[in-house]
Amino acid sequence: MNQTEKAKAFHALHKKGDPIVLYNIWDAGTAKAVADAGAKALATGSWSVAAAHGFADGEKLPMPVLVETAKSITAVIDLPLSVDFEGAYSAEPEGAAANVARLVEVGAIGINFEDRVVAGEGLYPVESQAARIRAIRAMADSKDIPFFINARTDLFLAEGDLAKHAGLVDEAIERGRAYAAAGGNGFFVPGLIDPALIEKICAASSLPVNIMMRAGAPDVKTLAKLGVGRISYGPGPYRSMMEKLKQEAAAIYSLL
Repeated sequence: MNQTEKAKAFHALHKKGDPIVLYNIWDAGTAKAVADAGAKALATGSWSVAAAHGFADGEKLPMPVLVETAKSITAVIDLPLSVDFEGAYSAEPEGAAANVARLVEVGAIGINFEDRVVAGEGLYPVESQAARIRAIRAMADSKDIPFFINARTDLFLAEGDLAKHAGLVDEAIERGRAYAAAGGNGFFVPGLIDPALIEKICAASSLPVNIMMRAGAPDVKTLAKLGVGRISYGPGPYRSMMEKLKQEAAAIYSLL
């Protein structure tokens, strides 16, 4: 498939009630392993890519390294690739769009794009984030690529008290609607695990809703019944792989 065909295929995989499942990768090797396991599309996780290069999450990984990682994946795997691009390494709409263009140039067909102020505190105001989404959409449209912008809100991830999540749902729905109007294609709500709240957001969202698997989250079949359109695993696969590596290494060194 060419890039446009991959982008269209990726869009088609997002179906409410029949979600695409993305087991997040961090390099070309893990991309090949997940592709060989039967994945229909691939997605990086920013935490995992950063950790694999010795950096912390939060745009600490130099952007050229991230772009090169995406390029190495698209060079060897003929599946749609979405890149977790955090805040696009720019607070300004024009800068964000220019940076995302670098991912388009190396073959990516989508991004996660969050509303957290990566270099500061809190979230961007709704209109500020919508302006950044509009700029990215305009850039992608100018290249005739149906680029998939998975618009992420960090409302729930930033609130560790799960009992307070119900009070954030209305704001999340408002943000989702604004992001959709600005050109978003998916609505990502990491940190949310309450089934009733997930179902409420799915019902209110015109976009396929992305849930990240974490401890306490419903299983895939339950999420599908709630109306979810995309399921991702975030840093889970990387942490699992590193723990296995440590255990195997420890077993070897304990014999020396």
